[in-house]
Amino acid sequence: MFLDIKELAVRKARIQKTYPAGTIDFHSSEFRQVDPLEVRATAELLDGQIRISGHLHTRIELVCSRCLETVVEEVSRDYDLFYQPATTIAQEEKVHLKSDDTEIGFFQGDGLFLADVLAEQVNLAIPMKVICRSDCRGLCPHCGMNLNSEECRCEIQKTDPRLAPLARFKQDWSKKQ
Repeated sequence: MFLDIKELAVRKARIQKTYPAGTIDFHSSEFRQVDPLEVRATAELLDGQIRISGHLHTRIELVCSRCLETVVEEVSRDYDLFYQPATTIAQEEKVHLKSDDTEIGFFQGDGLFLADVLAEQVNLAIPMKVICRSDCRGLCPHCGMNLNSEECRCEIQKTDPRLAPLARFKQDWSKKQ
């Protein structure tokens, strides 16, 4: 859905839309949308800016950062966004942003696509590290076995062999003391 600045100047747009899985390009291979993305929003033109406020809800499939198993996360987010035309930015070499400027996005042309706004909001709602459960034990660093499902039979070394010269240095120093 395209939010045209000329149409928004005439009237507010009330949006209630459902995007089936796979219809929005999130520009990421880190996750996959598994449920429809449900959107309720209002778009309007205020002082030359497009204001989009509303709520989105969906479920996405991610990979656990510890054990690499599939995790399904619910994404539910309220948003209130402002977009200005890119032509309002000074064409100088250096642009100094005020703190208020960090809250504003920019668009080129006659408007912007709602799908791009939603993709951005879903990407922002994803946690940096996803863990399938709080007691996830992850993978064995030696054989790669999932320690949540079975125990590995790897021989565990107490120290890293790369640190052996430091251990010898410590022993020699302790003997001299």
